[in-house]
Amino acid sequence: MTANFKVLVVDDYSTMVRIVRKLLKQIGYDDVDEASNGGMALEMIQKNSYGLIISDWNMEPMSGYDLLRHVRSNAATAQTPFILVTAESRADNVAAAKEAGANEYLVKPFSAPVLKEKIDKALAVAKAAA
Repeated sequence: MTANFKVLVVDDYSTMVRIVRKLLKQIGYDDVDEASNGGMALEMIQKNSYGLIISDWNMEPMSGYDLLRHVRSNAATAQTPFILVTAESRADNVAAAKEAGANEYLVKPFSAPVLKEKIDKALAVAKAAA
């Protein structure tokens, strides 16, 4: 089963992008774009329609958290499912991500089943909010 929408993966670490892309392919997501930072992702989001955004938190010059805030502040993208990824599982980060509008929060490293579970939850939350 292949998803019928495009996914944007945002991470400044190219190895992580390859890992996430591979995991996405394993669970049926073949239409994947990538961006190496939040600014590049914003440009891509303005030109393309994405059914899901998966972004690393810690990037320069624009963090995934800042990207999330931009996505949520734009009426055209405000409902796009968004998963923030980080190596830190601190409770205050999880709370900040949820407050900013992240549908899910994913801690590295993760497996294909965990990614699928988070995507399914993010899509269900976004669908319920629509």
